[in-house]
Amino acid sequence: MSRSRSNWRALPTRWRAPPPNWPRSGSGKSSLLAVLAGLERPRSGRVRVGDEDFTALDEDGLAVARRGRIGIVLQAFHLLPTMTALENVAVPLELAGSARAFERARAELAAVGLADRIDHYPAQLSGGEQQRVAIARAMASEPMLLFADEPTGNLDTATGAAIMDMLFARHAASGVTLFVITHDPALAARCARVIELADGRIVADRRAG
Repeated sequence: MSRSRSNWRALPTRWRAPPPNWPRSGSGKSSLLAVLAGLERPRSGRVRVGDEDFTALDEDGLAVARRGRIGIVLQAFHLLPTMTALENVAVPLELAGSARAFERARAELAAVGLADRIDHYPAQLSGGEQQRVAIARAMASEPMLLFADEPTGNLDTATGAAIMDMLFARHAASGVTLFVITHDPALAARCARVIELADGRIVADRRAG
């Protein structure tokens, strides 16, 4: 299965949620992300990402549809404890057939400020550093769509701002669509579109400008 990069750019640009006044939990934001990313099945309706009907695919089909096109950063980082930071980023690229997996992984880890931590295992990294490894892994395949659940939640203010600056810069340079769940007022203020949820329902849908 293949899709051109132009096909995937048809996705809504910079669709993000939520604004800073949302409830802290229980509103359905993470569940929405999981359904849209094909990690959970919807109870009804259909989920289309680009020109792909995710609800019509089995688990293997979903994995193929996401590979190299969709990056996902969850609150649980899912780093492999027996692999270094470099290996955690490079191995998925190798499995996808990249001939420059380790070179690409080093570049992504440097971009998130971890050039001097590439040989460390997850247990040797702080929570914030583990989150940055997860972000580097998600971005390494140069996806056209990045799902991020509280991507700055475990980072200090300065590092979180630097990471989001990097992600917005990637959007500007490559057209990657960002779907970001956040409670950060400063991050929400940068969004081109904000979809607000409460008790599992959309209660507001606002666009910048």
